Amino acid sequence: MKKSRLTEQQTRRIKAQRSHSADASPGHGERGLVIARYGKQALVEHASGDRMLCHLRSHLDSPVAGDIVLWMPSEEAGVITAVVERRNVLERPDSHGSLRPVAANIDLIMIVLAPEPALQPNLLDRYLIAAEHMTVEPVLVLNKTDLITDSTLPDELARYEGLGYRTLTTDHHMPDATDLLNVIGQRTLVLVGQSGVGKSSLIQRLLPDASIRIGALSEVADKGRHTTTTAELFHLPGAGKLIDSPGVREFGLGHVAPEDVDRGFREFLPYLGHCRFRDCKHLNEPGCALKGAASAGEILAERFSSYQQIRASLQDTP
Repeated sequence: MKKSRLTEQQTRRIKAQRSHSADASPGHGERGLVIARYGKQALVEHASGDRMLCHLRSHLDSPVAGDIVLWMPSEEAGVITAVVERRNVLERPDSHGSLRPVAANIDLIMIVLAPEPALQPNLLDRYLIAAEHMTVEPVLVLNKTDLITDSTLPDELARYEGLGYRTLTTDHHMPDATDLLNVIGQRTLVLVGQSGVGKSSLIQRLLPDASIRIGALSEVADKGRHTTTTAELFHLPGAGKLIDSPGVREFGLGHVAPEDVDRGFREFLPYLGHCRFRDCKHLNEPGCALKGAASAGEILAERFSSYQQIRASLQDTP
């Protein structure tokens, strides 16, 4: 199997992780979990469950919710000395179009769908590409099923289930969050989806005690600083963790190389490497194995069209 090339950004990230690991030794501090990030400070939870607001050393990459760090106490607050574990990172564009990290060490992405707003398959495929790129399991959650008036959306969901993606249906009549918690287990997840699909209501079901969310951050950290835009980590019943980031639905694929988009469509894998030309972009080239599979009905025509649109949009990105 051909080994995929690392993008420039992936290479930089791996080097940064290695340098953090090399600098981090037991003598450099205590391990802690980043709960939230506030400018040049981060709220860190240590083994006892206590939390401390810590300053960041200038040489560090930006620690975010979910990062495992080393920290040391100082006179008034702690100091983060190293990021020691970052298996993956979720990034989204900032106001200048540059990617910035918002959450780390994610195991599960729940992509929330609903009857309204209408499903956008191309957007859903983008979420799935991002999940595959991060080596994170995506789960498609059809919310507000009590509002479904036709079979179009369930049929769409069944198509993705047929491709091997795990799916889940839920609505606000469910007495608790057992259906969600059984899927989450002890993993760390984020919820993504269009505005209006009910992401907030799912979070409320997962964290029914409002005081858990309101009081999750220390009084020092919660004095009006980015309280509506900062990603925050919450402990769920049953040992799972939720990272809630209000703007996470906006994350894009600017960090994914066009050639890596292919692997984001898992049904394409048997055909990759079988095109007539090694540098086939699967757009208009003759002898394209993916195009042939789509024509033969072995790949859904809608998915192949969505792929071509995404690939072309990334080709046009500077």
